[in-house]
Amino acid sequence: MRWAYFLLVASALWWAAPPAHAAEEESPVALVGVPGLLWEDVDPRTTPHLWRLAGESDLGSVSVKTVGTLACPFDGWLSVSAGVRSAVGYRCGLPPEPQQAGEGARVPGFEALRTTRDGTYAGTLGAAVHAAGHCTTAVGAGAALALADTAGRVDVYAPEPAALADWSRCRVLAVDVDELIRPYLAEGRLPAVPEALAPEQRREAVRAADAEVGAVLAKLPAGTQVVLSGIGDHGSVPHLRVAMWKRAEASGALLGTASTRRDDIVIVTDTTPTVLTAAGIPVPPTVIGLPWEAGERLPLEAAVADMRRADTMATGIRNTTGLFFTGFAVITVTFYAIAYYVLSRRKKAGALGVIALGLAAVPVSTYLVNVLPWGHGPYPIALVIMGVVVIASAITAVALLGPWRRSPVGPPAAVGAIIGLVMVADLLTGTNLQFNSLMGYTAVVGGRYYGLANIPFALLATSVLMTTALVADHLVRAGRRRAAVLLVSVTGVTAMLLAGWPGIGSDFGGVIAFVPGIAVTALLVAGKRVSVLRFAGFCVLGGVTVSALAVLDFLRPAASQTHLGRFVGMVLEGTFMPMILRKLGAMLNTMLSPNLMPIVITGLAFLIFAIMRPGRISAGVVPLAFERVPMLKAGLIGTLVSGVVGMLVNDSGTAVLSMVVAVAVPLVLYAGINSATLEEGAPDESPVPAKI
Repeated sequence: MRWAYFLLVASALWWAAPPAHAAEEESPVALVGVPGLLWEDVDPRTTPHLWRLAGESDLGSVSVKTVGTLACPFDGWLSVSAGVRSAVGYRCGLPPEPQQAGEGARVPGFEALRTTRDGTYAGTLGAAVHAAGHCTTAVGAGAALALADTAGRVDVYAPEPAALADWSRCRVLAVDVDELIRPYLAEGRLPAVPEALAPEQRREAVRAADAEVGAVLAKLPAGTQVVLSGIGDHGSVPHLRVAMWKRAEASGALLGTASTRRDDIVIVTDTTPTVLTAAGIPVPPTVIGLPWEAGERLPLEAAVADMRRADTMATGIRNTTGLFFTGFAVITVTFYAIAYYVLSRRKKAGALGVIALGLAAVPVSTYLVNVLPWGHGPYPIALVIMGVVVIASAITAVALLGPWRRSPVGPPAAVGAIIGLVMVADLLTGTNLQFNSLMGYTAVVGGRYYGLANIPFALLATSVLMTTALVADHLVRAGRRRAAVLLVSVTGVTAMLLAGWPGIGSDFGGVIAFVPGIAVTALLVAGKRVSVLRFAGFCVLGGVTVSALAVLDFLRPAASQTHLGRFVGMVLEGTFMPMILRKLGAMLNTMLSPNLMPIVITGLAFLIFAIMRPGRISAGVVPLAFERVPMLKAGLIGTLVSGVVGMLVNDSGTAVLSMVVAVAVPLVLYAGINSATLEEGAPDESPVPAKI
């Protein structure tokens, strides 16, 4: 029985021993915020303390996006305090100086801040620490704002590191290192220029910040976890900032988070649950961020180089997007002017059709260019623009030279199929083509980090509805109308589910817009009429569908939820209105976009007048296309339905409809031009057009 005795003793010792992660949970945690810090600033010579810390930490880039385009230090610290994106206003500066109260302090105006739309949850981090029975120590104004409880109070406060006597008093400590950001302030606010300091001035500010970080690290108790974040922007251009996490098991791995579904990017609101989790404190349910996670391990120099390149790529794309959209709008408007001139004068329009296909291929080419390693070249943005032109030309060539070219709608169907296949493949592989693309999204803008964005949704809906309608036309001609309706419905629903499925497309508004587009197209293919009542029912069905997907997402563990599930939580808590109002405001602002509205106005005007005044505007090519390929009209109407509804329910607003028009109208125009060319031969037998 001796073996049983030893087994009993071993079991008792095992149960009595703390778990392997207990040491981490019991260790103190220090949040060090260095507003404005870039990975470009960090190197062995200029910042020896930061470089040494990087060598002992897991590393990543933090997107400091809060509510607006830019995040001043006040907004960044406030978002950490709240655990949700929060803000006090555009071009703000540093947080207010706390008012000393005994050994602690109070943040002035904190109660009023909590009554604002974007400051409601201020104090969440500090309140969670207090609820767990621990105290808070803050050094500097930003740190006090981050750790203040809902009454605006921190337990221990010092204005600077030298004034803090006991660094081990509290489990959670925060330090505001503002030496880098202070030289940028003008009248207490951030400058309205990308870079207000000369290179040497910035290096001096970085050295001062590094020295302060070194002094803080020297005072921290042994075993303290260090969470360092470049907590805000320094000028009028957003950047990816530095993120480091020093802990016992740090191994130089990249830091990512489930919030971004990126291996090397975290967001500012992830800082809150990271600090709480590291301190062994429960995370409040209102916090929308998720703890940082270590991933792939890289050598320090390689990791820093990758993160510098990531910021360069993201800011380069962000700074080029406006010019690109302007250029695309100018080319589109010019194209319709030329089309009017050529067609109204009955001139040969073969070249016009080729250009139409090329224009329709441009948007998807902005994603396909990400297959190329353009970020490693000496002139990355020039490579992107050239790549878009080459790829759009290649898609056009494939459409014109394939065996389908003999059909008047073969080349448009080929372009539509290519667009659809690219978008679906991107959804199924992590949306890496949309990330850092001219018509997608970037981490520095921070509107989305994964899933299907609004413009890509427009391309997916257009390609699916237009292409399936063209294929359905052949089925209808063969007397297989039911098969045609089934094709449109099944393909559309499959694409819609991919668009809205949590973790794949995660597109809330896209589902609402896609459902009525699919239903209208299917009804028209079936030869049925679309009444106002039916249309309203389809829109309601879209809302019900996305609600079901959101509830399913909400039922998953919090760490696995996307913004769909978190929105359900906000609805249950009654805290969703601020987000709805922000998105509504963003949608209304797009109505005035000088880059998007010209595409919508000229494209729709050309289409409408080409149908209503065919003899004067388009030589009758568009009505001829509808006559020869009746289901083309069904696909176009369904696509426009999705575009209009998508414009109304998405924060990108006009961007959705503009891309629907930018792809669909040129495809229809090519079909008309090609039909007119084939009119010299024997006309195809066409079934009775669908009733509309």
